[in-house]
Amino acid sequence: MNASPDGKKMGLFMATMLVTVNMVGTGIFLLPVSMASVGSISTWGWLVATIGAGAIGLMYAQLGNLDPRAGGPYAYARSTLGPYLGFQTNYVYWTANLLGNIAVATTVTGYFTEFIPALKIPGVGVATSILWVWLATGINIVGPRLVGTFAAICTVLAAVPLLMIGGLGWFWFDPELFKASWNPTDISEFDAISKSAALAFWAFIGVESASVSAGVIENPKKNVARATILGLVISAVLYISICTVLMGVIPVSELAKSDAPLAIAVAKAVGPVGGVIIAICAILKSFAALTGWTMTISQSAQAAAEDGMFPRFFRKINSKGVPMMNLLFAAVLMSLIVILTASGTLASQFNAIIDMAILLTLIPYLYTVVAFLKTSREAGGTGVRTFVIPIIAGIACLYCLWAIGGSDANLVRNSMIVLFLSVPFYTFFAKGLERRK
Repeated sequence: MNASPDGKKMGLFMATMLVTVNMVGTGIFLLPVSMASVGSISTWGWLVATIGAGAIGLMYAQLGNLDPRAGGPYAYARSTLGPYLGFQTNYVYWTANLLGNIAVATTVTGYFTEFIPALKIPGVGVATSILWVWLATGINIVGPRLVGTFAAICTVLAAVPLLMIGGLGWFWFDPELFKASWNPTDISEFDAISKSAALAFWAFIGVESASVSAGVIENPKKNVARATILGLVISAVLYISICTVLMGVIPVSELAKSDAPLAIAVAKAVGPVGGVIIAICAILKSFAALTGWTMTISQSAQAAAEDGMFPRFFRKINSKGVPMMNLLFAAVLMSLIVILTASGTLASQFNAIIDMAILLTLIPYLYTVVAFLKTSREAGGTGVRTFVIPIIAGIACLYCLWAIGGSDANLVRNSMIVLFLSVPFYTFFAKGLERRK
Protein backbone atom coordinates (compact mmCIF):
# COMPACT_ATOMS: atom_id res chain seq x y z
CA MET A 1 0.00 0.00 0.00
CA ASN A 2 1.23 3.50 -0.78
CA ALA A 3 1.82 5.51 2.32
CA SER A 4 3.15 8.87 3.36
CA PRO A 5 6.91 9.41 3.49
CA ASP A 6 8.39 8.58 6.90
CA GLY A 7 9.05 12.22 7.69
CA LYS A 8 5.34 12.98 7.36
CA LYS A 9 4.04 10.12 9.52
CA MET A 10 2.57 10.41 13.02
CA GLY A 11 4.49 9.46 16.16
CA LEU A 12 3.03 7.84 19.32
CA PHE A 13 1.67 11.09 20.78
CA MET A 14 -0.10 12.10 17.57
CA ALA A 15 -1.44 8.56 17.06
CA THR A 16 -2.78 8.53 20.65
CA MET A 17 -4.43 11.90 20.06
CA LEU A 18 -5.96 10.56 16.83
CA VAL A 19 -7.55 7.65 18.74
CA THR A 20 -8.66 9.92 21.58
CA VAL A 21 -10.10 12.64 19.38
CA ASN A 22 -11.94 10.09 17.21
CA MET A 23 -13.55 8.54 20.30
CA VAL A 24 -14.16 11.62 22.43
CA GLY A 25 -14.74 14.27 19.80
CA THR A 26 -18.50 13.94 19.42
CA GLY A 27 -20.12 11.63 21.96
CA ILE A 28 -18.84 13.62 24.92
CA PHE A 29 -20.85 16.63 23.74
CA LEU A 30 -24.15 15.25 22.42
CA LEU A 31 -24.37 11.64 23.62
CA PRO A 32 -25.64 12.77 27.05
CA VAL A 33 -28.73 14.00 25.20
CA SER A 34 -29.37 10.48 23.88
CA MET A 35 -28.72 8.95 27.30
CA ALA A 36 -31.28 11.31 28.89
CA SER A 37 -34.05 9.34 27.15
CA VAL A 38 -33.00 6.31 29.23
CA GLY A 39 -32.22 8.14 32.48
CA SER A 40 -29.42 7.97 35.01
CA ILE A 41 -29.74 4.18 35.02
CA SER A 42 -27.59 4.54 31.88
CA THR A 43 -24.62 4.65 34.25
CA TRP A 44 -24.78 0.85 34.25
CA GLY A 45 -24.83 0.92 30.46
CA TRP A 46 -21.60 2.91 30.51
CA LEU A 47 -20.00 0.25 32.69
CA VAL A 48 -21.02 -2.53 30.28
CA ALA A 49 -19.89 -0.49 27.26
CA THR A 50 -16.50 0.22 28.83
CA ILE A 51 -15.88 -3.47 29.46
CA GLY A 52 -16.93 -4.37 25.91
CA ALA A 53 -14.91 -1.56 24.33
CA GLY A 54 -11.94 -2.50 26.50
CA ALA A 55 -12.01 -6.02 25.05
CA ILE A 56 -12.25 -4.65 21.50
CA GLY A 57 -9.41 -2.23 22.20
CA LEU A 58 -7.21 -5.04 23.54
CA MET A 59 -7.88 -7.03 20.36
CA TYR A 60 -6.69 -4.21 18.12
CA ALA A 61 -3.72 -3.54 20.39
CA GLN A 62 -2.66 -7.21 20.18
CA LEU A 63 -3.20 -7.32 16.42
CA GLY A 64 -1.22 -4.10 16.04
CA ASN A 65 1.64 -5.68 17.97
CA LEU A 66 1.61 -9.03 16.15
CA ASP A 67 0.59 -8.03 12.63
CA PRO A 68 0.05 -4.29 11.97
CA ARG A 69 -1.95 -3.85 8.75
CA ALA A 70 -3.04 -0.60 7.13
CA GLY A 71 -6.82 -0.69 6.78
CA GLY A 72 -7.55 -2.14 10.22
CA PRO A 73 -10.78 -4.19 10.35
CA TYR A 74 -10.89 -4.56 6.55
CA ALA A 75 -7.33 -5.85 6.28
CA TYR A 76 -7.79 -8.40 9.07
CA ALA A 77 -11.14 -9.63 7.75
CA ARG A 78 -9.76 -10.08 4.24
CA SER A 79 -6.65 -11.97 5.35
CA THR A 80 -8.65 -14.22 7.70
CA LEU A 81 -12.06 -14.66 6.07
CA GLY A 82 -11.39 -14.09 2.38
CA PRO A 83 -12.11 -11.47 -0.31
CA TYR A 84 -15.91 -11.20 0.00
CA LEU A 85 -16.05 -10.73 3.77
CA GLY A 86 -13.06 -8.41 3.48
CA PHE A 87 -14.99 -6.33 0.96
CA GLN A 88 -18.16 -6.48 3.08
CA THR A 89 -16.22 -5.32 6.14
CA ASN A 90 -14.76 -2.30 4.40
CA TYR A 91 -18.05 -1.45 2.71
CA VAL A 92 -19.86 -1.53 6.06
CA TYR A 93 -17.06 0.19 7.98
CA TRP A 94 -16.70 2.92 5.37
CA THR A 95 -20.48 3.47 5.22
CA ALA A 96 -20.87 3.53 9.02
CA ASN A 97 -18.05 6.01 9.48
CA LEU A 98 -19.32 8.17 6.65
CA LEU A 99 -22.63 8.38 8.54
CA GLY A 100 -20.80 8.92 11.80
CA ASN A 101 -18.85 11.83 10.36
CA ILE A 102 -22.13 13.55 9.58
CA ALA A 103 -23.11 13.23 13.24
CA VAL A 104 -19.78 14.86 14.11
CA ALA A 105 -20.49 17.77 11.75
CA THR A 106 -23.93 18.31 13.31
CA THR A 107 -22.27 18.40 16.75
CA VAL A 108 -19.98 21.23 15.65
CA THR A 109 -22.99 23.13 14.34
CA GLY A 110 -24.96 22.38 17.52
CA TYR A 111 -22.39 24.09 19.72
CA PHE A 112 -22.06 27.03 17.35
CA THR A 113 -25.73 27.76 18.03
CA GLU A 114 -24.56 29.09 21.43
CA PHE A 115 -23.04 32.00 19.50
CA ILE A 116 -25.24 32.10 16.39
CA PRO A 117 -28.84 31.09 17.28
CA ALA A 118 -29.84 31.39 13.62
CA LEU A 119 -28.01 28.08 13.01
CA LYS A 120 -30.98 26.34 14.67
CA ILE A 121 -32.95 27.09 11.51
CA PRO A 122 -32.81 23.72 9.64
CA GLY A 123 -31.62 25.07 6.29
CA VAL A 124 -28.93 27.25 7.83
CA GLY A 125 -27.78 24.42 10.09
CA VAL A 126 -27.52 22.02 7.16
CA ALA A 127 -25.40 24.46 5.14
CA THR A 128 -23.12 25.01 8.13
CA SER A 129 -22.63 21.28 8.72
CA ILE A 130 -21.66 20.87 5.06
CA LEU A 131 -19.11 23.67 5.49
CA TRP A 132 -17.38 21.72 8.32
CA VAL A 133 -17.23 18.59 6.14
CA TRP A 134 -15.35 20.46 3.42
CA LEU A 135 -13.01 22.26 5.82
CA ALA A 136 -12.03 18.90 7.35
CA THR A 137 -11.48 17.50 3.86
CA GLY A 138 -9.19 20.42 3.01
CA ILE A 139 -7.03 19.81 6.10
CA ASN A 140 -6.70 16.14 5.14
CA ILE A 141 -5.64 17.02 1.61
CA VAL A 142 -2.68 18.94 3.07
CA GLY A 143 -1.42 15.71 4.69
CA PRO A 144 -1.64 13.28 7.66
CA ARG A 145 0.92 15.13 9.75
CA LEU A 146 -1.24 18.25 9.76
CA VAL A 147 -4.21 16.09 10.79
CA GLY A 148 -2.19 14.64 13.68
CA THR A 149 -0.90 18.06 14.76
CA PHE A 150 -4.37 19.60 14.59
CA ALA A 151 -5.87 16.71 16.59
CA ALA A 152 -3.14 17.00 19.23
CA ILE A 153 -3.55 20.77 19.66
CA CYS A 154 -7.35 20.62 19.89
CA THR A 155 -7.28 17.65 22.28
CA VAL A 156 -4.86 19.39 24.65
CA LEU A 157 -6.82 22.67 24.56
CA ALA A 158 -10.12 20.87 25.17
CA ALA A 159 -8.81 18.46 27.81
CA VAL A 160 -8.50 21.00 30.65
CA PRO A 161 -12.14 22.18 30.72
CA LEU A 162 -13.40 18.64 30.11
CA LEU A 163 -11.36 17.29 33.01
CA MET A 164 -12.63 20.15 35.17
CA ILE A 165 -16.24 19.17 34.42
CA GLY A 166 -15.53 15.52 35.22
CA GLY A 167 -13.69 16.46 38.43
CA LEU A 168 -14.99 19.77 39.79
CA GLY A 169 -18.51 19.13 38.45
CA TRP A 170 -19.15 16.86 41.44
CA PHE A 171 -19.39 19.98 43.65
CA TRP A 172 -22.65 20.84 41.86
CA PHE A 173 -23.85 17.23 41.63
CA ASP A 174 -27.32 16.74 43.18
CA PRO A 175 -27.85 13.10 44.31
CA GLU A 176 -31.61 13.66 44.58
CA LEU A 177 -31.82 14.89 41.00
CA PHE A 178 -29.74 11.90 39.87
CA LYS A 179 -32.08 9.55 41.75
CA ALA A 180 -35.23 11.22 40.38
CA SER A 181 -33.85 10.78 36.84
CA TRP A 182 -33.12 7.07 37.28
CA ASN A 183 -35.67 5.52 34.89
CA PRO A 184 -38.12 8.17 33.60
CA THR A 185 -39.79 5.87 31.05
CA ASP A 186 -40.26 2.97 33.50
CA ILE A 187 -38.93 0.32 31.13
CA SER A 188 -37.36 -2.84 32.56
CA GLU A 189 -33.88 -2.47 34.01
CA PHE A 190 -32.49 -5.00 31.53
CA ASP A 191 -33.96 -3.10 28.57
CA ALA A 192 -32.72 0.22 29.95
CA ILE A 193 -29.18 -1.05 30.46
CA SER A 194 -29.17 -2.78 27.06
CA LYS A 195 -30.36 0.37 25.29
CA SER A 196 -27.86 2.62 27.07
CA ALA A 197 -25.02 0.13 26.49
CA ALA A 198 -25.81 0.18 22.77
CA LEU A 199 -25.88 4.00 22.75
CA ALA A 200 -22.68 4.18 24.80
CA PHE A 201 -20.95 2.09 22.17
CA TRP A 202 -20.97 5.18 19.96
CA ALA A 203 -18.56 6.72 22.46
CA PHE A 204 -15.99 4.00 21.86
CA ILE A 205 -16.24 3.73 18.09
CA GLY A 206 -12.81 4.78 16.91
CA VAL A 207 -10.81 2.53 19.21
CA GLU A 208 -9.47 0.93 16.00
CA SER A 209 -8.33 4.26 14.49
CA ALA A 210 -4.62 3.62 15.01
CA SER A 211 -4.98 0.20 13.42
CA VAL A 212 -6.77 1.62 10.36
CA SER A 213 -4.13 4.33 9.97
CA ALA A 214 -1.11 2.05 10.52
CA GLY A 215 0.23 3.08 7.10
CA VAL A 216 0.79 6.67 8.28
CA ILE A 217 2.09 5.89 11.80
CA GLU A 218 5.77 5.57 12.67
CA ASN A 219 6.89 2.17 14.00
CA PRO A 220 3.35 0.71 13.78
CA LYS A 221 4.33 -2.59 15.42
CA LYS A 222 4.72 -0.79 18.73
CA ASN A 223 2.86 2.49 18.37
CA VAL A 224 -0.48 1.12 17.11
CA ALA A 225 -0.90 -0.99 20.26
CA ARG A 226 0.26 1.76 22.62
CA ALA A 227 -1.90 4.45 21.01
CA THR A 228 -4.96 2.17 21.12
CA ILE A 229 -4.69 1.44 24.85
CA LEU A 230 -3.77 4.99 25.86
CA GLY A 231 -6.58 6.49 23.78
CA LEU A 232 -9.12 4.03 25.22
CA VAL A 233 -8.18 4.79 28.84
CA ILE A 234 -8.31 8.57 28.36
CA SER A 235 -11.68 8.33 26.59
CA ALA A 236 -13.30 6.03 29.15
CA VAL A 237 -12.34 8.27 32.09
CA LEU A 238 -13.72 11.38 30.37
CA TYR A 239 -16.98 9.79 29.24
CA ILE A 240 -17.98 8.11 32.48
CA SER A 241 -17.14 11.02 34.75
CA ILE A 242 -18.73 13.73 32.62
CA CYS A 243 -21.94 11.88 31.69
CA THR A 244 -22.56 10.87 35.31
CA VAL A 245 -22.05 14.44 36.52
CA LEU A 246 -24.49 15.82 33.92
CA MET A 247 -27.27 13.52 35.13
CA GLY A 248 -26.93 15.12 38.58
CA VAL A 249 -26.81 18.71 37.34
CA ILE A 250 -29.48 18.91 34.60
CA PRO A 251 -32.98 17.32 34.81
CA VAL A 252 -33.31 14.64 32.11
CA SER A 253 -36.38 16.38 30.69
CA GLU A 254 -34.24 19.44 29.96
CA LEU A 255 -31.15 17.44 28.99
CA ALA A 256 -33.06 15.45 26.36
CA LYS A 257 -33.99 18.64 24.50
CA SER A 258 -30.58 20.30 24.57
CA ASP A 259 -28.30 20.96 21.59
CA ALA A 260 -25.36 21.84 23.88
CA PRO A 261 -25.64 19.99 27.22
CA LEU A 262 -22.13 20.63 28.55
CA ALA A 263 -22.43 24.36 27.94
CA ILE A 264 -25.77 24.41 29.80
CA ALA A 265 -24.33 22.46 32.75
CA VAL A 266 -21.33 24.76 33.15
CA ALA A 267 -23.48 27.86 32.74
CA LYS A 268 -25.70 26.59 35.59
CA ALA A 269 -22.64 26.06 37.80
CA VAL A 270 -20.42 29.09 37.15
CA GLY A 271 -22.40 31.40 34.89
CA PRO A 272 -22.57 32.32 31.18
CA VAL A 273 -18.80 32.72 30.75
CA GLY A 274 -18.27 29.06 31.66
CA GLY A 275 -20.86 28.03 29.11
CA VAL A 276 -19.07 30.00 26.40
CA ILE A 277 -15.74 28.36 27.26
CA ILE A 278 -17.26 24.89 27.04
CA ALA A 279 -18.95 25.71 23.74
CA ILE A 280 -15.59 26.78 22.28
CA CYS A 281 -13.99 23.62 23.69
CA ALA A 282 -16.73 21.48 22.11
CA ILE A 283 -16.29 23.15 18.73
CA LEU A 284 -12.53 22.57 18.73
CA LYS A 285 -12.77 18.98 19.93
CA SER A 286 -15.61 18.00 17.61
CA PHE A 287 -14.05 19.57 14.55
CA ALA A 288 -10.77 17.81 15.33
CA ALA A 289 -12.73 14.54 15.47
CA LEU A 290 -14.32 15.33 12.13
CA THR A 291 -10.86 15.87 10.68
CA GLY A 292 -9.48 12.66 12.23
CA TRP A 293 -12.41 10.54 11.08
CA THR A 294 -12.12 11.94 7.57
CA MET A 295 -8.57 10.57 7.46
CA THR A 296 -9.67 7.22 8.93
CA ILE A 297 -12.36 6.84 6.26
CA SER A 298 -9.94 7.64 3.44
CA GLN A 299 -7.26 5.26 4.75
CA SER A 300 -9.76 2.38 4.99
CA ALA A 301 -11.01 2.95 1.45
CA GLN A 302 -7.47 3.35 0.11
CA ALA A 303 -6.41 0.01 1.62
CA ALA A 304 -9.37 -1.73 -0.05
CA ALA A 305 -8.68 -0.03 -3.38
CA GLU A 306 -5.06 -1.20 -3.24
CA ASP A 307 -6.42 -4.76 -3.18
CA GLY A 308 -8.84 -4.08 -6.05
CA MET A 309 -11.85 -4.23 -3.69
CA PHE A 310 -12.88 -0.60 -4.15
CA PRO A 311 -12.79 1.58 -7.29
CA ARG A 312 -9.28 2.45 -8.46
CA PHE A 313 -9.62 6.20 -7.85
CA PHE A 314 -9.79 5.55 -4.08
CA ARG A 315 -6.10 4.55 -4.11
CA LYS A 316 -4.66 7.36 -6.23
CA ILE A 317 -2.44 9.63 -4.15
CA ASN A 318 -0.90 13.05 -4.70
CA SER A 319 2.74 14.09 -4.11
CA LYS A 320 2.10 14.19 -0.35
CA GLY A 321 0.82 10.61 -0.24
CA VAL A 322 -2.79 11.77 0.22
CA PRO A 323 -5.69 10.00 -1.62
CA MET A 324 -7.24 13.30 -2.73
CA MET A 325 -9.98 11.96 -5.05
CA ASN A 326 -10.95 9.51 -2.31
CA LEU A 327 -11.41 12.42 0.13
CA LEU A 328 -13.34 14.57 -2.35
CA PHE A 329 -15.73 11.73 -3.21
CA ALA A 330 -16.47 11.12 0.48
CA ALA A 331 -17.05 14.84 1.04
CA VAL A 332 -19.62 14.98 -1.76
CA LEU A 333 -21.45 11.95 -0.36
CA MET A 334 -21.45 13.33 3.18
CA SER A 335 -22.83 16.64 1.93
CA LEU A 336 -25.70 14.84 0.22
CA ILE A 337 -26.49 12.74 3.31
CA VAL A 338 -26.49 15.85 5.54
CA ILE A 339 -29.23 17.23 3.31
CA LEU A 340 -31.21 13.97 3.19
CA THR A 341 -31.13 13.44 6.99
CA ALA A 342 -31.99 17.02 7.91
CA SER A 343 -34.58 17.20 10.71
CA GLY A 344 -36.18 19.70 13.06
CA THR A 345 -33.40 19.73 15.64
CA LEU A 346 -29.68 18.97 15.54
CA ALA A 347 -30.04 16.51 18.42
CA SER A 348 -32.67 14.45 16.58
CA GLN A 349 -30.52 14.44 13.45
CA PHE A 350 -27.56 13.26 15.56
CA ASN A 351 -29.61 10.42 17.10
CA ALA A 352 -31.03 9.25 13.76
CA ILE A 353 -27.56 9.00 12.27
CA ILE A 354 -25.66 7.36 15.13
CA ASP A 355 -28.20 4.55 15.57
CA MET A 356 -27.45 3.23 12.09
CA ALA A 357 -23.71 3.93 12.36
CA ILE A 358 -23.41 1.97 15.62
CA LEU A 359 -25.07 -1.18 14.26
CA LEU A 360 -23.06 -1.18 11.05
CA THR A 361 -19.78 -0.79 12.93
CA LEU A 362 -20.51 -3.86 15.07
CA ILE A 363 -20.11 -6.15 12.03
CA PRO A 364 -16.41 -5.36 11.40
CA TYR A 365 -15.74 -5.74 15.13
CA LEU A 366 -17.29 -9.22 15.12
CA TYR A 367 -15.14 -10.26 12.16
CA THR A 368 -12.08 -8.89 13.96
CA VAL A 369 -12.74 -11.40 16.77
CA VAL A 370 -12.04 -14.21 14.29
CA ALA A 371 -8.86 -12.52 13.01
CA PHE A 372 -7.72 -11.90 16.59
CA LEU A 373 -8.08 -15.55 17.58
CA LYS A 374 -6.40 -16.81 14.40
CA THR A 375 -3.46 -14.39 14.54
CA SER A 376 -2.90 -15.00 18.26
CA ARG A 377 -2.97 -18.77 17.77
CA GLU A 378 -0.46 -18.59 14.91
CA ALA A 379 1.85 -16.41 17.03
CA GLY A 380 1.95 -19.13 19.69
CA GLY A 381 2.44 -18.56 23.39
CA THR A 382 1.69 -20.35 26.63
CA GLY A 383 0.48 -19.70 30.16
CA VAL A 384 -1.61 -16.63 31.02
CA ARG A 385 -1.68 -15.34 27.43
CA THR A 386 -3.25 -18.53 26.15
CA PHE A 387 -5.90 -18.30 28.86
CA VAL A 388 -6.65 -14.58 28.50
CA ILE A 389 -7.00 -14.33 24.71
CA PRO A 390 -10.23 -16.41 24.44
CA ILE A 391 -11.72 -14.39 27.33
CA ILE A 392 -11.00 -11.10 25.57
CA ALA A 393 -12.47 -12.43 22.31
CA GLY A 394 -15.52 -13.80 24.13
CA ILE A 395 -16.27 -10.51 25.90
CA ALA A 396 -15.88 -8.53 22.67
CA CYS A 397 -18.16 -10.93 20.78
CA LEU A 398 -20.85 -11.02 23.49
CA TYR A 399 -20.89 -7.26 23.81
CA CYS A 400 -21.35 -6.75 20.06
CA LEU A 401 -24.18 -9.29 19.97
CA TRP A 402 -25.80 -7.75 23.05
CA ALA A 403 -25.64 -4.29 21.51
CA ILE A 404 -27.37 -5.62 18.40
CA GLY A 405 -30.00 -7.39 20.53
CA GLY A 406 -30.68 -4.20 22.49
CA SER A 407 -31.38 -2.17 19.34
CA ASP A 408 -34.70 -1.33 17.77
CA ALA A 409 -36.04 -4.13 15.51
CA ASN A 410 -36.70 -1.80 12.57
CA LEU A 411 -33.21 -0.37 12.89
CA VAL A 412 -31.70 -3.87 12.82
CA ARG A 413 -33.76 -4.71 9.73
CA ASN A 414 -32.65 -1.57 7.89
CA SER A 415 -29.04 -2.20 8.86
CA MET A 416 -29.23 -5.75 7.50
CA ILE A 417 -30.55 -4.39 4.20
CA VAL A 418 -27.53 -2.08 4.00
CA LEU A 419 -25.26 -4.98 4.95
CA PHE A 420 -26.50 -7.36 2.25
CA LEU A 421 -26.31 -4.71 -0.44
CA SER A 422 -22.65 -5.67 -0.29
CA VAL A 423 -23.50 -8.80 -2.34
CA PRO A 424 -24.37 -7.03 -5.64
CA PHE A 425 -21.68 -4.40 -5.01
CA TYR A 426 -19.06 -7.11 -4.54
CA THR A 427 -20.16 -8.82 -7.76
CA PHE A 428 -19.33 -5.60 -9.58
CA PHE A 429 -16.11 -4.71 -7.76
CA ALA A 430 -14.79 -8.29 -7.80
CA LYS A 431 -14.06 -7.80 -11.49
CA GLY A 432 -11.36 -5.35 -10.49
CA LEU A 433 -9.92 -7.92 -8.11
CA GLU A 434 -9.80 -10.56 -10.82
CA ARG A 435 -7.97 -8.19 -13.17
CA ARG A 436 -5.32 -7.59 -10.54
CA LYS A 437 -4.54 -11.30 -10.06
